Amino acid sequence: MSYEMIALLMFSSMMVMLLTGQRVFGAIGFVAVVAALLLWGDRGGYDLGFAAAMKLMKWYPLLTLPMFIFMGYVLSESRIADDLYKMFHVWTGGLHGGLAIGTIGLMVLISAMNGLSVAGMAIGATIALPELLKRGYDKRMVTGVIQAGSSLGILVPPSVVLVLYAMIARQPVGQLWLAGVIPGLMMAFFFIVYIAVRCRLQPELGPVLPKEERTVPMGEKLRLLGAGLLPLFIFFAMMVPFVNGWTSLVESSAIGAITAFLAAVVKGRMTREVFENSVRNTLGISCMFMWIILAALAFGAVFDGLGAVKAIEGFFTEKLGLGPWGILILMQLSFILLGTFLDDTAMLVIVAPLYVPLVGELGFNLIWYGVLYTVTCQIAYMTPPFGYNLFLMRAMAPPEITLRDIYGSILPFVAVMVFTLVVLMLFPEIALWLPDTIYDN
Repeated sequence: MSYEMIALLMFSSMMVMLLTGQRVFGAIGFVAVVAALLLWGDRGGYDLGFAAAMKLMKWYPLLTLPMFIFMGYVLSESRIADDLYKMFHVWTGGLHGGLAIGTIGLMVLISAMNGLSVAGMAIGATIALPELLKRGYDKRMVTGVIQAGSSLGILVPPSVVLVLYAMIARQPVGQLWLAGVIPGLMMAFFFIVYIAVRCRLQPELGPVLPKEERTVPMGEKLRLLGAGLLPLFIFFAMMVPFVNGWTSLVESSAIGAITAFLAAVVKGRMTREVFENSVRNTLGISCMFMWIILAALAFGAVFDGLGAVKAIEGFFTEKLGLGPWGILILMQLSFILLGTFLDDTAMLVIVAPLYVPLVGELGFNLIWYGVLYTVTCQIAYMTPPFGYNLFLMRAMAPPEITLRDIYGSILPFVAVMVFTLVVLMLFPEIALWLPDTIYDN
């Protein structure tokens, strides 16, 4: 059997196992180990999983993962997100669509605290969605806003998905985070522009809050503004020492976790229940990610041994006659297809061992490609008929919001995200300017 056929058989076997409902790490790891045993026998096959585990345990930057997850859960469990939404409620309620714009701002701040899109979705659906519906906002508009805002979670640092990409692509996490800052803020700005223009043209979609709700003493307004500055303070306390070279990435993540913990203590919200829930959730999410990375490393080692990357490159360039940009666009389209039934982490560990080396061979920057990957994943998440975020939204939304409403709500925001992706592909400097400037200095 040719190496190309072996690679195709491995990939198809893994996809079949995933379609049967198996755990992602179980499907990927099982196919990797069985293929290794069949290809290299007892001598090499048994060592594959062990070598991947040792590589994982010795990867020092992986310590950032539980730190950032703990930081996000502390801020979430201590209801600091509630204070943020009250701030946007008061300061933006006087605009048409103001609360929807404030929800995007809330999502940006939540992303800077957590780094997981699911966390943004949960907070938006539990805090923002009931308030927006109660105040007469169009149900399609608000569900689209919450889904679009949650997409910023894996792009704005500290993105957990970019940490995983950094390990698989062997790229510096710090540069990837910095590369995600401007694209993440740019996408949020495009969302805000769309909401403002649409609600200006159709005021019934996002009515202005009654004056009595907006009439708040200036002292209270400033106090709420301080609540909004808290996550920014935590973010800068963590990132400034790292960017200036005073601390390592792991040390900065520890600063972020400690600062979030102290903030909850100072606000009198660090109860035993909050601490226990934060630690339990952190342990569960961290272990899940580590199992997935372990399986991905084993799977990638088999593909490297088969020379599958060279085979795929030859298929695209020689048999299909595609140039580098044609191959890149085809890869992005495949992400959108996979995203109809897989989450971002599963997509990353399945195709990154194939695509990342190929991107390097084609001469593209792997830092820039990491940003493209995250944007494309979020487009895939929200693309009907089987987008992952669509069903998360349906599970969290009240009964009056139907699946048809959710499908219809997301289309304009997907168009905005596709526009952002095209801009980033045409102008890579948008993503690369900040990391290049800071690291050169």
